Amino acid sequence: MKFRHEWKHEINYLDMLTLRARLSAVMMRDEHAADGVYTIRSIYFDTPSDKALREKLDGVNFREKFRIRFYNGDTSLISLEKKSKINGLCSKVRCEITKEETQMLIDGHYDWMPESGRSLCQELYTKIRLQGLRPKTIVDYVREPFVFPAGNVRVTIDYNIRTGDFRTDVLNMDTVSLTVGNNPIILEVKWDEYLPDIVRDAVMLPGRRVTAFSKYAQCRVYG
Repeated sequence: MKFRHEWKHEINYLDMLTLRARLSAVMMRDEHAADGVYTIRSIYFDTPSDKALREKLDGVNFREKFRIRFYNGDTSLISLEKKSKINGLCSKVRCEITKEETQMLIDGHYDWMPESGRSLCQELYTKIRLQGLRPKTIVDYVREPFVFPAGNVRVTIDYNIRTGDFRTDVLNMDTVSLTVGNNPIILEVKWDEYLPDIVRDAVMLPGRRVTAFSKYAQCRVYG
């Protein structure tokens, strides 16, 4: 499991315009983004006592969360992911699951998971049985991604963050979603061993501090 550094900043619209110009000058657009952006839909899992949410809010040093994610409404490629954080470093592991498997997870049918041949599915199954993990909250947003080869840097600007309220039917693209909070814009900077100065300088904004912003926690306000 490889851990990466991660910064998050909550920014405003003017910041976003400034960063968009700076980053376009020094970084490359992610080749998978159509017209420079893509949409992300996720559904997060949590326990009946909201273990993942409480650990996030309490700043627990080691924590993890499971989610299902797909892009641009394309359910032909869906990922099950586990994101872990320890000592401020982040790691993510993933595996592909089918649309049918996703629907079974949402519907509470788990018997297929132990024999799936995918270790992440098997781990989630164990925690479903032992911890009571269940789908909790849909999170939708738009992402503008930039990449820089040296340091394996990835910078993203996320906005139009929305929640499916109490709905968990993640495959239903007609699900009504609500804008969260004050419609925040989030800058994320991720890198491996080092962050090149040219990128560090590009993302620096006066008065903006690293924050522990969580899209999942923001969306749990609504469901």
